[in-house]
Amino acid sequence: MSDRLVKLLTSLRLTVVLLSAGLALVFVGTLAQVHEGLYQAQARYFKSFFVWKPTIGDTTWPILLPGGYLIGSLLLLNLLAAHATRFKFTKKKIGIAMIHLGIILLLVGQMLTDVLARESYMLLSSEGPAKDYSESSMRNELAVIDVTDADADEVIAIPESRLKGEIRHPKLPFSLRVKQYSPNSLPQLLAPMAGQTRHDIQGAGEFIAFAPQPLTTKSDSRNLPAATVELLAGKESLGTWEVSNWLSEGALVKEMQQQSGSALNGVLGAPQAFQYQGRTYHLALRPVRYYNPFSIQLLHFTHAVYRGTDTPKDFTSRIRLSNPKTGENREVKIYMNNPLRYDGITFYQGSYDPKDPRVSILQVVKNPSWLTPYFSCVLVGLGLIVQFLTHLFGFAMKWRTA
Repeated sequence: MSDRLVKLLTSLRLTVVLLSAGLALVFVGTLAQVHEGLYQAQARYFKSFFVWKPTIGDTTWPILLPGGYLIGSLLLLNLLAAHATRFKFTKKKIGIAMIHLGIILLLVGQMLTDVLARESYMLLSSEGPAKDYSESSMRNELAVIDVTDADADEVIAIPESRLKGEIRHPKLPFSLRVKQYSPNSLPQLLAPMAGQTRHDIQGAGEFIAFAPQPLTTKSDSRNLPAATVELLAGKESLGTWEVSNWLSEGALVKEMQQQSGSALNGVLGAPQAFQYQGRTYHLALRPVRYYNPFSIQLLHFTHAVYRGTDTPKDFTSRIRLSNPKTGENREVKIYMNNPLRYDGITFYQGSYDPKDPRVSILQVVKNPSWLTPYFSCVLVGLGLIVQFLTHLFGFAMKWRTA
């Protein structure tokens, strides 16, 4: 039985089948992006071991396909097994060994990138404070923030995937019951003069309702969730709140303020606050935050276009980097093709706010294995050169002695 397994794992036929399956998966996954969206298709087809009910064309098929992780793992196992059983290291095969090592490094590096890499963004304003965190563009969290201490806030973050039923946390003296959750929503401003306020909802939810919307798969838009959350101390209700990204993100709050005029100026932008047992808490549904041991403040932002067009020519952010641990406090310019690499994180000049020339948006990438593709490509290239020169010298020596 073990001999058959070894023979299967080292088979060249298995290599061909896996490569063919990989090509088919790339084809199906690329087409699925039209219906499922770029982010969802990448996660479902390429960052998984199996794909159930793939979308092929305009139809969902009740079949099971191998995912990217499974195909990549089997290819790596096939290559390692073939080397362990068949490969005999000699001087003439140094190039082949380097090529295969480069391919192994490429496969391992890609898997590490999928697992460890993190992309987020940092929205900065030249008139705003410094920030020590970036935010995810795809993932959200329900944050319960204890703001009693004036020097430091204690944040209890609950992932969006857990927003169902009753939620308990050891650091909270109360529990949260999610009465309703919508992965995508649209705000509906109520008319207080017409008696449309909801007195059973605290905070902004008294004047704003969030209607569920279908999930969007467009690459230029994103889903904005909303939830109705009731706080419970045992069997006693502490109140019910509406939470949503619409109430926590500055750009979305400004959009609602423009729609409502001055009617909700005292409500929009204000924290959803409550008190319990002498402590003050804020409640917010917001993008997942990634905190850093340093802060960045935008000093000046310039956005240039080509004359007579709206085509972007240059974006430049002049920022101040402050790190209290190292004592650093210096100015840095970030512009296109000139990112800031600091503490294992890369800050790119990503975008800007067309409605506010003072706002710059930095793309933040943390990828511990970012060098592995370069090493693997260099290793494969050197292996090809070494193997070619080995055969060339061997042929030349035979030709001289002939």
